[in-house]
Amino acid sequence: AAGDSEKGVYFTALWRKVTLKKHKTWDGDGILILNGNLCTLHDSSGKVIGRTRCKFTTMSAGETVRLGNYEAEADTPLSEKEFLSGRIFINPEAAHALNAQDAHNDKAELIKTLAPKFSTSASISAGFKAPYAKNDTKFSAATFYAKYNNSNNSNSNNTGPIPRYDPAAPNALVLPRPSNAQGEIVDVVVDPYLSKFLRPHQRDGVRFLYECVMGMKGIPGNGALLADEMGLGKTLMTIGLVWTLLKQNPVWGQPPVAKKVMIVCPVTLIANWKREFRKWLGRERVAVFAVDGKAKLRDFTMGKVYQVMLIGYEKLRLVQSELKDVTFDLVVCDEGHRIKSANNKSAQALRSMKTPRRVLLTGTPIQNDLGEFFSMIDFINPGLFDNYNAFKREFELPIMRSRQPDARKQDIELGKARSEELSKLTKTFVLRRTADILAKYLPPKHEFVVFCKPTRSQLQICKELLESKVMKSLIKSDDMSNHLRAITALKKVCNSPKLLLNATDVSSCSYFPSCLLLINNQGRHHSKTARSGKLIFLESFLQQLHDETDEKIVLVSSFTQTLDLLQGLLAGLALPFLRLDGSTPMKKRQEIVDTFNAADQARSFAFLLSAKSGGAGINLIGASRLILFDTDWNPSVDLQAMARIHRDGQKRPVYIYRLLTTGCIDEKIFQRQLTKKGLADNLMDGKADSSENSFTMSELRDIFTIYEDTPCHTHDLLECNCDGTGGVHIKQESADGESGVETEDEEEGGGWISATQMLQGQSVLPKRMQAKNRLKALLEFTHINP
Repeated sequence: AAGDSEKGVYFTALWRKVTLKKHKTWDGDGILILNGNLCTLHDSSGKVIGRTRCKFTTMSAGETVRLGNYEAEADTPLSEKEFLSGRIFINPEAAHALNAQDAHNDKAELIKTLAPKFSTSASISAGFKAPYAKNDTKFSAATFYAKYNNSNNSNSNNTGPIPRYDPAAPNALVLPRPSNAQGEIVDVVVDPYLSKFLRPHQRDGVRFLYECVMGMKGIPGNGALLADEMGLGKTLMTIGLVWTLLKQNPVWGQPPVAKKVMIVCPVTLIANWKREFRKWLGRERVAVFAVDGKAKLRDFTMGKVYQVMLIGYEKLRLVQSELKDVTFDLVVCDEGHRIKSANNKSAQALRSMKTPRRVLLTGTPIQNDLGEFFSMIDFINPGLFDNYNAFKREFELPIMRSRQPDARKQDIELGKARSEELSKLTKTFVLRRTADILAKYLPPKHEFVVFCKPTRSQLQICKELLESKVMKSLIKSDDMSNHLRAITALKKVCNSPKLLLNATDVSSCSYFPSCLLLINNQGRHHSKTARSGKLIFLESFLQQLHDETDEKIVLVSSFTQTLDLLQGLLAGLALPFLRLDGSTPMKKRQEIVDTFNAADQARSFAFLLSAKSGGAGINLIGASRLILFDTDWNPSVDLQAMARIHRDGQKRPVYIYRLLTTGCIDEKIFQRQLTKKGLADNLMDGKADSSENSFTMSELRDIFTIYEDTPCHTHDLLECNCDGTGGVHIKQESADGESGVETEDEEEGGGWISATQMLQGQSVLPKRMQAKNRLKALLEFTHINP
C-alpha cells in the first residue's frame, strides 16, 4: 500500500498494461514513486499495481519504466507533502477545494507576516487622522441593500431583487451569497421571527448548514454533518435551515429551494420534533406531517398542505416503496449515527432517496471506528472517497499503523499527514462544537464517578461465576455473542445478584447452580439492598436527597430488570416516581416527560429512564440530579443519557453521578469507555481508532479479573499518589520525553492494536496503555476517598 513507501521521488504518471499494439494508449492515471532503486506504481485510487527494482536511483519527467505486466511514464513531479497527505487520491473537486483553501490560508499568513508592526497603540493613534469630522454625513449599511419585502413595500413598483426580510435590520441573519448561481442574486435572510432566538453559535450553525446544502463548500455533494454535542440546539438550527429553504431562494425570481422536506428520527423523537416546530414557528407557518399509526401517506404525497414529513427509521423502511416517486428537496436524519452501517436497511432506504441535499445530526459522530465514519460521510456526500476500500487503504490503515508503539518513522509521518488531511477535508462539511459553549447560558454541571465497594456476597458470586464450567466455556468460545453473555451475567451481579434469579437467558442462575445457592443463602441473612454496593449507596443517597432538598432525580439503566429493582427500592422508601422504558406507549411518552418536569418533589421525586429507549432527544429539566446506575460499552449511549438534564430551561446546578462497582467488570467497561471517547474526540481532528467490542484471549482474562484489595482499580492505573483529599499527583514526562513513572510490561501490543491484527480483520481494544494517556480524562477530576 501507499504507506509502505519511504522517502523518495514522486510523479504523477500514465500507465498501461504492456502491449505489442502499434498505436498504444494509456489505461489510466497513477502515482510513480522511486525510493532508492525500488519503483512503485499506484493507480488513481492509491492501490499498488506494480513494483520493480530498477538499475537507476533517479528519475525525470518523461521517463518510462516497466513494472511487471505494466509500464508507466513519469509525468509531473510531486512533493513528498502532496503524496503523504493523500489528497491526490481523493475526489478531484474536493482536492481542488482544499488547494484553494490552502492558497487562501497561505495568502492570509503572508499578509500577516508582512504587515507593519507598531510599538504601541498610542503611536498609531498619535499619527492617525479621522477621514471625516464627527458632524460629517455617514452612510448607513441600509443604503446599499435593495428594499425588502414586507407589508410596507409590498406594493412597490421596484422590479429588482427584493429580499424577503430586511438584511439591514438589527441582528439580521444574512446568509452567504452563491458565487456561481445562474441569474440575479438576492439576499437570503433568516426569518427574524426565528433568528431573534438564535444564540451566536446557532447562527453560525444555520449559516454552515446553508452553505453545505447549497453547494458553496467547493466539494462534490450538498451534504452536511452537524455533530455538535448534546444540548447545543441542533433541532433549532435545523428548523432554521428548513424554514429558510421552504420560503427563499438566492436566485431572484426562482421558487423556494425546497418544497418538501423529510426529517427521519427515532420514533421516540417524532412528537418532540413536532412540538419544536410549533414552539419556534407557531401553528400557522408550516404544516408538519407526522407518520404514525393513523397517518395516511397519501395526505402528504398527493396533497399540497404539508411541507415537512416526520418519520421514524423503521417506518421509512416499511413505506419506502410508497415514497419512491416523492421528490424531497432536503433529507434530515436525526441521531444520524444510526446509518453508520452501509448494510443497514434503513440506511439503504435513505440512500435510495434522490435528493442530494442531506443533513445528518448526531452528538456522537464517532462511536467505534473510521469505517462507520466513512458510511456517514458517503451518505451525505457520495463519492468523496470513491469507495470504502480506497478510503481504508489511503486513510484508515495508514492512521492505524502510525498509532502502533513500534511504528516506523515513515509510518508515523504518513499517518500524521493522512490524519491532518482527513480532518481538513471533513471540516468543510462537518461542524463540531462542544458543550463548553453552554457555560454562559446554563447553570454549572458537576460530574462524579462513584466507586461502590462490592459486598462480600457480590464478590463470592462473581468468583463462583468465573470458576464455573459454563462461564469458562463462554469465555473460551470463538463466538463473540458468548463473550457478551458472560459479560452480561457479571454486569448483573454488579447491579444486584438478584438479577440473576430473574434472568431468562444464559445469565440465569439455572446455568450456575452454585450461584443460586449463594444468593438464596444470602437472602435469608441480609436485606435485598445489602447484596449490592450500588444499592446500599443509592438507598442512602435517595433518602438524604429527598429529606434535605426539594430537588428531583433521574435514575438511568440499560436493563429493564434493573429498572424494576430500582422501582421496588423507590416504592419501599415511599418515594413517588414516573417511568419511561421500551414498553411505554409512544403516545404517552411525552406526556410522562411533561408531567415530571412540571411536578414538584412531593408529586414526582424520581424518573426511571431506560438508556436505550429514552436516552436521546428528551428533556428532563425538572430534575437537577441524575444517576447512571450501569455503564454501556458504547460511551455515546451513556453520554446521551447523562445529557438529559443539562439542557435549555434548566434552572438549577446539575449533578451527575456514574456508579461503578469497584474492581469488577464495571470498572473495566468504564476504562475502555474513556479510551474510546478520547480517541473518538481526537478523530474529529483527524486521528483514528478502530476498536470494537471484540477482544483477544488475554484481554478477556483481564476483563474477567476481579480486583479485591483496592478502593479503586482505575485510580491504581493512574498511578496517582494523591491522598484522596482532592489533589491529583501524577508524575509527568521528564524533559527528554521519557516517562518518570515505572510502568508494567506492555502486553499484546501495548497501548494500540497491531497492524497484523488490523490487516487480519481483528479490531481489538488494548490490554493496557500508559495510564496518563489512556485515562487522561480522569486527570480533570479531583480524587476523593471518603
